[in-house]
Amino acid sequence: MAEAGVRNVVLSGKKRCSGSDDVEQDEYMVAKKALVAIAPSSSWEDPEAALANARHEFGEHGGVNMSIEASATFTVMEPETMRRMFAGELGPDRDFFIYSRHFNPTVLSLGRQMAALEGTEAAYCTASGMSAISSVLLQLCSSGGHVVASRTLYGGTHALLSHFFPRACNITTTFVDLRDLEMVKRAIHEGRTKVLYFEAVSNPTLAVANVPDLCRIAHDRGVVVVVDNTFSPMVLSPARLGADVVVHSISKFISGGADIIAGAVCGPASLVNSMMDLQQGALMLLGPTMNAKVAFELSERIPHLGLRMKEHCHRALTYATRMKKMGLKVIYPGLEDHPDHNLLKCIANKEYGFGGVLCVDMETEDRANRLMNQLQNATQFGFMAVSLGYHETLMSCSGSSTSSELNDDEKALAGITPGLVRMSIGYSGTLEQRWSQLEKAITRVQDPKN
Repeated sequence: MAEAGVRNVVLSGKKRCSGSDDVEQDEYMVAKKALVAIAPSSSWEDPEAALANARHEFGEHGGVNMSIEASATFTVMEPETMRRMFAGELGPDRDFFIYSRHFNPTVLSLGRQMAALEGTEAAYCTASGMSAISSVLLQLCSSGGHVVASRTLYGGTHALLSHFFPRACNITTTFVDLRDLEMVKRAIHEGRTKVLYFEAVSNPTLAVANVPDLCRIAHDRGVVVVVDNTFSPMVLSPARLGADVVVHSISKFISGGADIIAGAVCGPASLVNSMMDLQQGALMLLGPTMNAKVAFELSERIPHLGLRMKEHCHRALTYATRMKKMGLKVIYPGLEDHPDHNLLKCIANKEYGFGGVLCVDMETEDRANRLMNQLQNATQFGFMAVSLGYHETLMSCSGSSTSSELNDDEKALAGITPGLVRMSIGYSGTLEQRWSQLEKAITRVQDPKN
C-alpha cells in the first residue's frame, strides 16, 4: 500500500489562463486510467506526519488557505476539449473539469488529505458516511453477491446489509463474531463472498477488530476487506494493517463540530477510479456529491485532528479509570481488563490513546436514562445526543437509539444491553471541572434514596 506522501488527483492550483485548452500529447494521462499520482513507499508513516507531508493547496490569489471552487459546471476554451474530457482523454489530473458531480477541485483537495490520513493511494469524499458505505459495497458486489460482516455494527449499516441489500440488490450478508476467526473462515464462500466488512472499533460495544488476522483470512480467499474507521481516526490505520478500503463518517471526529454531514472512501486508485466510471461507477451514477463549501470547512479542521483526538482519548481514559473505581461497569479499550486492550496496544498508532468513546452499562434502560438525565439536566456534564467527536460530551442509550434498527436477538448477539450508555467524551472545560460534574451525577444515581 502506498504511504501518505501520496498526491492524489494532481491539480495545478491555478485555472488555465491561456486562450487554448491545448496540452502536449505526452504530458496528459488518460483520466479513466490514472486519476492519481502514486508515490510508493514501504515505510510506515504516522498519520499526523503524513498529513503534514501532504500537498498544501494555496488560494487563487496566494492565500494560505485554498480557494473554494463553488461552480457546478466548468467551461472550456475549445469545442473539441469537451469531447476529449467525456472520452476520458483529459481530466482533473491536468486541471480539466466538467461538472462537480464528477470532480470538483476543492473536494479533491480534501480527498488528498483523507488519503494521507489513512495511508491509501486515493480517496473520494461523499455527502454522508452511509453514502460512502453503500457506494463502495455496491461497487464491489453485484446481484447474487455475498458479504461477511461483523455482528456489531452501526444500526444504519446493519439495516443496509440485513434488509435493504437483500430486497433491492439480491446481496446477502452473513453476520459473524469477529473474535471467532474460525467462524469468519466458515462464513466465507469462496467465489461468492466479495467483501469482509467490519468496524475497526465497533459501535457501540467498543470491540477492537484484529485487522491483520482478519485481512489475512479474507485475502487468502480472494475477499476484499472494507473497514469503517469512524470511531478511531488517528488511533488506528486499517489500510496500513492490511485493509483494502477504509470508509468514514467524516461527520464525527474528523469534523469535530457536529455541524456537517460527510463521508469518505479511502482505498486503491483502481477502486476509486472505478467508482467514478461514467458507465459503471457507483459514486458517479448514484451521485452522493459533497458540496465544495463543506469540503473547504473540513479541510481546515483536519490539520488539528491529531491534537483533538489526543485530548478526547486522554479524557476518556481518565474518566473510565475513575468511573471503574466507583464501581460502575465501564467498557473502554484503554482499561487493562478490556478483552481487546493488548490487541489495541499492539496495532494502534502510538501516542494517540485508546479512543474518545467509552460505554457504561447501567443494566436497565431506566437506570441509563436516570444517569443521562442527571448528567445533562442536573450537573451539565454533557448532552443527550447521538453522534461523536464534538467538543462537548454526547451520550445516548444505544439500544433505543443508534442501534434501534437491530431486533432484540441481534442486540443480544452484538452485546448491546438495554442499559448501555455510549459517551463520546468532549474536551471543553477543564478535566477536573468535568470530572466533578460526572462524579456528582454518578453519586446521585448510586444513592439508594434517589
